[in-house]
Amino acid sequence: MSAPTSNGLAPIGDGDHVLGAAEPRLTLVEYGDFGCPHCFAAKLPIESLLRRFDGLRLVWRHFPDPELHLGADLAAELSELAAAYGKFWQSHSLLLAGRERFSMEGLLEAASSLELGGSEAESVLRDRAYRPRVEVDIASGEAAGAHGTPTFFVDGERLIGHWRQLAQIIPAVLEDAS
Repeated sequence: MSAPTSNGLAPIGDGDHVLGAAEPRLTLVEYGDFGCPHCFAAKLPIESLLRRFDGLRLVWRHFPDPELHLGADLAAELSELAAAYGKFWQSHSLLLAGRERFSMEGLLEAASSLELGGSEAESVLRDRAYRPRVEVDIASGEAAGAHGTPTFFVDGERLIGHWRQLAQIIPAVLEDAS
């Protein structure tokens, strides 16, 4: 677990979804929404940075806006069911790519393709079983000053500007840390 930052960003914990370095030299936290086209656009460049820099770690936190992206909150909840099966990052890729499928039927199709079990997925979504987990991320994002998606934090500092700047910032920070 990491120490909290001065700007209100919650420390990285066991419940976070982490990809990349187990012992990072740099942590990138993304507050994202599976329905957000900008989160989808950032996905491949971020994955490229993770492949290039073995000291980089990505943390995904949910920040769905169901008013803007209908069903994005349910998609986040489905990803938490997938996480319970060790399939969060598979669901992350599938849900970001399938932004138009956030109807109950579309989410159940996604659950089926992830082999999560249709009746369990339907029950979880109907009962909003993972809603409290998603709300923890939303609250932490609000506390840290996230207002939209994607919002990135580079080693605890909120990125001001466009996410494409990460292609310059991350190499520079990692070189300075060497």
